[in-house]
Amino acid sequence: MTAALPPGSLWSEAALSERTGIGRTPVREALQRLAADHLVVLLRRHGIKITEVQVSEQLLVLDTRRELERLVSVWAARRATNIEKQAHIRGAVELREAGERRDPLLYLRVHFALKKFTCCCARNPFAARALSPLHALSRRFFYVHRDRFGDLMEVARVHADLAEAIGRGDEDGASACCDAMTDYAVAFTRKIILE
Repeated sequence: MTAALPPGSLWSEAALSERTGIGRTPVREALQRLAADHLVVLLRRHGIKITEVQVSEQLLVLDTRRELERLVSVWAARRATNIEKQAHIRGAVELREAGERRDPLLYLRVHFALKKFTCCCARNPFAARALSPLHALSRRFFYVHRDRFGDLMEVARVHADLAEAIGRGDEDGASACCDAMTDYAVAFTRKIILE
């Protein structure tokens, strides 16, 4: 999901097994999951193709994420334990620090780890399962385009604001911050189309 394998490139199971140091059977099983998540295409007798990163598809991903993220964020604000809320506050600090350091890789690592944690705090495994492939597609999209973030402090701020709202248990704030976060992601994605 970090675009270490270039989008559009072709691979064999054997090459992926060698590259990862993992046996072919676990690689095959992982490829089945990645194919289900639209990250690879399994080409019969031709190997595995890493799917291209498409801006139009990312906009569809964001449309879906908007609704699911809002639900998960509100549920996390409502259902998180005090310890989990404190972890969200710490995550917000880490996001702001990554923005101030202008470190897109650190920002992305913290951001997507926090997304996964928020899904756990929402206490709804079905929503978490629905969001997981969308997060994977978004993570890859943003890794590919990380050099075009523009104002990393701003993108870190909108995500930190959401984490803080969840940390305060502020359901309305989490909903509003989630919409602001998605609006930012949509604007960033559309900007790529215009460049």
